[in-house]
Amino acid sequence: MDDAERRALVERHHAASAAADMNAVHAIYAEDVVVVYPQSGERIVGRENLRALRESYPAKLDFRVDRITGTGNLWVTEYVIEYDGKPVHTVSIMEFDDAEVVRETLYFADPFEAPEWRSQWVE
Repeated sequence: MDDAERRALVERHHAASAAADMNAVHAIYAEDVVVVYPQSGERIVGRENLRALRESYPAKLDFRVDRITGTGNLWVTEYVIEYDGKPVHTVSIMEFDDAEVVRETLYFADPFEAPEWRSQWVE
């Protein structure tokens, strides 16, 4: 599988997430995928557990992809998930074995106000 094909898989995955198409969302994952949330220390093992977790989520979710980059077996997506209208900046690191994700690590960050002291150096 080349980079263009793998990028298309990642794009379809995120489009399916935005459309809440759970069959298409989880088609990218290997049956024994491991998904890690480092900030909470959680590991979700297996596609069925991941799907059940996501289908049980109690908030309305909206997605906006900002950037997808990668090559070979490693792909990174930067995006914003809105949980009931509250934005959370998210980074997904997907590790592939051929056409399936075998491991995904997700980092979540709340937005914050920029401090005044550094305003002279930033836009």
